[in-house]
Amino acid sequence: MVPGATRAGMRPPVVDHGPRIGNRVALTFDADMTDGMLASLRAGRVKSYANMRILDLLEREQVPATFFLTGKWVQRYPEVTRRIAGNPRFELANHTYGHAAFTADCYDLPRLPVDELAGDVAKTFEVIAPYGGRQTRYFRFPGLCHDAAALDALAPLGVTVVDGDVVSGDPFATAWKPLVRAVLDHVRPGSVVIMHVTEANAAMTDEALPHILAGLRERGLVAAPLSEVLTGA
Repeated sequence: MVPGATRAGMRPPVVDHGPRIGNRVALTFDADMTDGMLASLRAGRVKSYANMRILDLLEREQVPATFFLTGKWVQRYPEVTRRIAGNPRFELANHTYGHAAFTADCYDLPRLPVDELAGDVAKTFEVIAPYGGRQTRYFRFPGLCHDAAALDALAPLGVTVVDGDVVSGDPFATAWKPLVRAVLDHVRPGSVVIMHVTEANAAMTDEALPHILAGLRERGLVAAPLSEVLTGA
């Protein structure tokens, strides 16, 4: 069974963390991409929304991680997506097609109509699927913004919604030390840590990550795939 799959037609469960047992935590990285971000790339205003230093570090230290991918990010970075999918320690999850809001008042993101929500998420699964690797039915809302209508709209898709209980605060951060503190002050067994791999919008994440990994080791915590952390497997 695909991790995160639920019975189609049922309102998706929403999870923040796994069982508070053992010593495993999930490191998750969102790969946002909006039309505005694509325009910034085309105009040369930013260099990259794919932080390869994060991938290099995770691969070098053989650290499992789960990547919540937007469809537009996958289409912009197919080779990076192929690299993620090719790593048996990495899982692939869904973060919408173009990082639009699924509710009102969600960090100034443009809002999708309710009748387009399911199609947006389904399209993203279709974009990710050909890359293979460790595919899941985990889904994360942009900005973690969701309400009953948004959840009901996704019922046909058989997904599990993953929020997270440890928010790094890395988008638009200007220093790395606060990110380390934000994670290590709150992480516990079963935690789901939220970070971003979108380099230009989260420029400090690769600086913070080595210190986060060292802090986890000092606390006796081990990174594991999201599916294993949530199920306690």
